[in-house]
This record gives sequence, structure tokens and C-alpha cells, in this order.
Amino acid sequence: MCPLLQVSRSGYYVWAKRPESPRAKRRQHLTGVIRQAHADSRLLYGSPRVHATVVAAGERCCLNTVARLMRENQLRARTKRKFKITTDSAHDLPVAENLLDRNFAAAAPNGKWVADITYVGTREGWLYLAAIEDLYSRRVVGWAMKERMTADLVITAMKMALTGRRPEPGLIHHSDRGSQYASHAFQDLLKAHGIVSSMSRKGDCYDNAVMESFFGTLKKELISLSDFQTRAEAQNAIFEYIEVYYNRQRKHSSLGYVSPVEYEQTTVNVS
Repeated sequence: MCPLLQVSRSGYYVWAKRPESPRAKRRQHLTGVIRQAHADSRLLYGSPRVHATVVAAGERCCLNTVARLMRENQLRARTKRKFKITTDSAHDLPVAENLLDRNFAAAAPNGKWVADITYVGTREGWLYLAAIEDLYSRRVVGWAMKERMTADLVITAMKMALTGRRPEPGLIHHSDRGSQYASHAFQDLLKAHGIVSSMSRKGDCYDNAVMESFFGTLKKELISLSDFQTRAEAQNAIFEYIEVYYNRQRKHSSLGYVSPVEYEQTTVNVS
């Protein structure tokens, strides 16, 4: 091979015994850190979140370097399947005015909550998930899962949020016009705690874009990658995703690449 490549044997042996350069060692080390960050994210992070994780671990590197090494090592964020959205708005119940009006910024916790319902397919049948998110930190503060999409589903989620957060009167709760949220039982619960109801305009999903984004993330990062045999299996996985991963570990770009719990802990004293 040496004559074929027109190099001397002695030159080849010198090259073969030469130790790795500092630059090569650094590249190898950084690739290992990137691989670990990507694996810890459940293979869900793209280069921006992997870069934030690597920097948080004490490594000095730029986003372009992380993107290049991920590309060279075929490390990519998982992609999602498309899901339809269903809202039960064919009812004669009163609907609230759209007070939120797509203003998704919140100056403090427990000032604006957004809520919605989605469904999860299992081999045992549909499982319905109701969730409530605080716009201040994007933390999921209340959730519930049941076999049926009734008013009791959203009431259970709201009671969880009320118990965990204890909001002051004046909180705005925004949802779609579904019969569950417009029901007398749910509206009475809001009024009993001084919560002001707000609802999206008819057929406009952008009025509740933050909750749509959360459900899209949940389906991309968990549901579309799973084959749940039972509702109980799906419930356990969703519980772990929300309480362990999404609220406490997942880095949110809108929060400066920290988790909702970390964001609250560094800005206000919220349990």
C-alpha cells in the first residue's frame, strides 16, 4: 500500500504512532458529550437544545459546531405523525368572551392559564387527556385522563391545578368553546374560585396556540413513538412525561432553554 500511495514505510509508521492532536481529542470528547445529551433527551432534541444542554454541562462550543457534529454523526430529532383535533362545540351553552385575545405573555405565575383536551389511541380504546398550562412558565399545572370526554374530565384537571397552585382571584382561564368547558358544573367551579373564563373564537385554533403547541410536542415526543397496549400503560407514560420530563427536564426555547420548574425557581418562589 505504501508504494501505491507513494509514501515511505518509515513515514507511515511515524504517522501511525503519532498521538492524537489536542484538536482531535477535543472533537472526540465533544462528540461524546453531544451523543449523551441527545440520548438523555430521548433522541428528541435538535441542535439548538442539544447545544443548550452541552453548554449547561460546562462545555464551551458554538451552535454551528454542535449542528455540524450532529449532522456528521447522524444525530437527528425524531419527527412526528399528524393528528386531527376534535372539539365538541355543537351545544347551546353560553360561551365566554375571548379575553386572552392571543396575548400569551404573562407577567407572573397564576395570571393566565390555558386549557384543552386531546385524545390518545391505545389498543384498548381511546384515552382522553385534559391539561392546563400556566402561560408564565409553560408549566403543566393540572391534568386528568379518562375514558370519556366529559365535563368531569376538565373539572378533575382544574381541581388538581387549584390544589397545587392556589391562585388568587382574577386568574384568566382560556379554553376552546367545547361543551366540557362551557358546562354549568365547570363554570361554577371557576366562579367559586374567582377565576375569569375566556374562550377562543369559533373554529380558530390559533386563539389557543400555546396549548396546541404542548399537545403537538407531547404527540411528537411520546405518543407517536409509542404503541400503548392499554389505557393504564398510556396513563403511566403520560404521567412520567408531564411531571418528570416536560415540567422538570425539558428545555424550552421560549424560557431561554431551561425547564418550566427551573424557570419558576429562578424568577419567583413557586412550589
